[in-house]
Amino acid sequence: MKYLIIIFLTIPALILLSSFINKENENAPKSKQTEECIGCHIYINPGLVASWEESRHAQSTPFAGLQKKAIERRISTGEIAEELKNVAVGCYECHALNTENHADAFEHNGYEINVVVSSKDCSTCHPVEETQYADNLMAHAYGNLMNNDVYTDFRESINGNYHFSDEQLTHTEGNSETLAESCLYCHGTKLEVTGTVLKETDFGELEFPVIKGWPNQGVGRINTDDSKGACTSCHPRHDFSIETARKPYTCSECHKGPDVPAYKVYEVSKHGNIFSTKKDEFNFTNVPWVLGEDFTAPTCATCHASLIIDAEGTKIADRTHQFNDRLAWRLFGVPYAHPHPIDADISKIKNKQGLPLPVELSGEPVEEFLITIEEQEKRNNALKNICNSCHSSSWTNSHFARLKNTIEETNNNTITATQILNEAWNLELAKGLPQNASIFDEKIERDWTSVWLFYANSTRFTSAMGGGGDYGVFANGRYQLSEKIIEMNEWLKIHQKLYKKKKK
Repeated sequence: MKYLIIIFLTIPALILLSSFINKENENAPKSKQTEECIGCHIYINPGLVASWEESRHAQSTPFAGLQKKAIERRISTGEIAEELKNVAVGCYECHALNTENHADAFEHNGYEINVVVSSKDCSTCHPVEETQYADNLMAHAYGNLMNNDVYTDFRESINGNYHFSDEQLTHTEGNSETLAESCLYCHGTKLEVTGTVLKETDFGELEFPVIKGWPNQGVGRINTDDSKGACTSCHPRHDFSIETARKPYTCSECHKGPDVPAYKVYEVSKHGNIFSTKKDEFNFTNVPWVLGEDFTAPTCATCHASLIIDAEGTKIADRTHQFNDRLAWRLFGVPYAHPHPIDADISKIKNKQGLPLPVELSGEPVEEFLITIEEQEKRNNALKNICNSCHSSSWTNSHFARLKNTIEETNNNTITATQILNEAWNLELAKGLPQNASIFDEKIERDWTSVWLFYANSTRFTSAMGGGGDYGVFANGRYQLSEKIIEMNEWLKIHQKLYKKKKK
């Protein structure tokens, strides 16, 4: 009996030991420097190290990645430096790669490292993805927000502090910390090294850089080497998982609404319904991603980013990190839906009124800055090709026709709201563009903003994403859009009467 007990106790221990050995054998050899990093950080940041240990970076080498068939590669460079080729992509390989270009580089336990790993650092192995992303609106999200006078006015009207005294409402500017956790959480901060600080650690007193704007993983973050974007927006550190990037929850972090309700619409659409039911059966890590085998309903990545093939190996879509490659229309961000900008840096755009907007306030697109009808058709066809992998062409074409109709309708309703607002400005019942005043700080201006920012956008996303039901009608859709226009008109009538009485 005693021996049986020993055997029963020993077997689980052997299984655990075997599992540990197998896991160790799965991992690629580490460089001496990375071994040293882990030697300390496994005690300080055990969760961080465990996350990296689960990553493909830990379990393979760049050279092994290059040996795969072209269509199966996750690495897009053609050659790798000798010192990086046959070791795992570890702490040192990422944090000490280009220290000479990083303002946050500092001496740390005998090594020169930097805190922030930038998109430029990642381009050592992923240059195609970095180049594509640089031409993406997301890469320019910081500048497109912060270098735009209209958006500056808008964000200050939201983030600023309001005060009421002597029967007057006044407004003061918000601070950088508020901005960092609101608009710039998604758009990205500008990282600036402002000095150094001494910290008492488990390993004695150490000096670290002080980085303004950190932490942040916004899509348009300006890094300490002046590169743009954070790969960790979609591939969170330190496992940098393609599985995470392919799931809609990742996109929902910034695309949940009500201004950009993409995830909320997806969640209640038929695609989202199938995903919720079948997601445990999906393979989110395979490259290429096989439609019908790895997944049976699209996620955000399916339509906008992933390399997709069918079961016969025929390519349906190339992988891209320029996410508007398959998008003809820009549905949100400004009062009117319009063709996508030619240049991702839209801070250069000016309309006839001198406003940094790709549309006139009367609704016309500023065509010289926007893609042509031919380019729109090309992008639509790329997206339709994905749709047609599951749907008939008549289904797909009818869907795109409905979207076009929705864009026209919501733009026309926004024109009506703008006409009412213009009348209020012209009569000086409110102060806006004609008075060189804020266009977001009065009741009728906020109602006008709600028309396009929330309700027109929600209606468009519902149409674009093939469902969402109430999001296009009663849940921030057509009902609220029409209600706001009616309220604006009533506001105008009341104030016109008050204005006439005052003149008498």
